[in-house]
Amino acid sequence: MRVSGGVLSKVSGAGQALPDVVGLDGCPGGWIAAHWSGAGTLTLSRIAHLADLFPAGAMAPVAAIDIPIGLPAVAGEGGRPPERHVRPLLGGRQSSVFSVPSRAAVEAAADIAVPEGERYRHACAVALETSQPPRKISKQAFMIFPKILEADALLRHRPDLPLTECHPEVSFWAMNDKQPLSLPKKVKGAPDMPGLVLRIGLLAAQGLPVDRLTRERARSLGAGLDDLVDACACAWSARRIALGTALSFPDPPERDGFGLRVAIVA
Repeated sequence: MRVSGGVLSKVSGAGQALPDVVGLDGCPGGWIAAHWSGAGTLTLSRIAHLADLFPAGAMAPVAAIDIPIGLPAVAGEGGRPPERHVRPLLGGRQSSVFSVPSRAAVEAAADIAVPEGERYRHACAVALETSQPPRKISKQAFMIFPKILEADALLRHRPDLPLTECHPEVSFWAMNDKQPLSLPKKVKGAPDMPGLVLRIGLLAAQGLPVDRLTRERARSLGAGLDDLVDACACAWSARRIALGTALSFPDPPERDGFGLRVAIVA
């Protein structure tokens, strides 16, 4: 699988230029962007809106994002094909992959002027009507609906952007010789340092400079250390996408009703 776009710089040992890429992970009020240059430098920043990364008229960097792209008209058991493909790979980490509800259910919660509780109940009602078998939505999924809709709106308006869905735990699985990780990233909803240290070590082994992956840097960006780590995992996948070496689940990707690619790439 290959996604076009990006700026090429440093040449790899095999004679192939390494691309400048970006990994994106959601954080409160915005996104953490991990810019990994072909020269090997890593820059961590915070952006308020995805569109800020892709100004009109500029060459768009190849980017991978930890957010579902491509929404089903009817949600099947186990979610979209990408969720069903990757869960069995992750062992004890498969609970990190939630089922994406229907487009109608996600859009039912779009009006943030409506109180959150009312939006959640409405989205659950729509989800029951647009899933087979019928099911409500998790609070975890509901809380990222605004970010799902942000990515969806951007790509429907600019479908040629090299912005691809990934999932950090699938990226770490691929880094770890296609083996599930032994430690969780979070315990009882809070970042877990042994699990984060394991993931930072995998990133370092892949050549990412990880010295800025600290709690202090995360606090300065208004995010958690896990957000920074996940953004870097997405950057690793973005480079593989740019170089044409990424794995796609499913392969080939499917398309939703608006033509958006439906796949998790690592």
